[in-house]
Amino acid sequence: MASVMGLLEEREAAARVRVEELQAEADRVLAELGVAEALWERRVIARAELAEALAAGGAEAGGPVQKVQDPAPAVTVARVPVAGSIVPRCEEGMTVEALAPDYRRIVSLLESGPGDGEGVLAKELAAGLGLELVPAKIEGVRSKAKRLVERGWLAVSPSGRFMPRRPIGAVPAPARAGGPGGRGGGS
Repeated sequence: MASVMGLLEEREAAARVRVEELQAEADRVLAELGVAEALWERRVIARAELAEALAAGGAEAGGPVQKVQDPAPAVTVARVPVAGSIVPRCEEGMTVEALAPDYRRIVSLLESGPGDGEGVLAKELAAGLGLELVPAKIEGVRSKAKRLVERGWLAVSPSGRFMPRRPIGAVPAPARAGGPGGRGGGS
């Protein structure tokens, strides 16, 4: 007879695999959507340019000028993240506005915190967010912060402290002289 813990671990692993499959599918669909939106935008611009060129060409030739209707305004869908939405992978040029409000608050709190480089524990994050310091709330914040780490929005130290992600190409600050790992004050 299989143990209850073993059965739960199997079900958890299956659920994790399903989540990863769906995340990959969502990433693929979002990438395809981005390509389709870019193509659509180019076609709207091309139509507007053609309408302007035709209008200007008729006026320059001295012939009758046809009134060209303004092209339909480009419709842009504002992607406003909602609570419970998928956390996108952090890419160059993205801002925290791409994140759902709860995730945005976590990133903003870490970015505005003291820059001592040590990071913040999940309990400190929960306190900074004004949440009740009970295990359920702290673990919820930890889970969200870990998801932000997985997607490249935050970094985590080996001790489990969360910190803002270093910009791409940033070099860590050198160790202080005389400190552990630093050079001694010798001559």
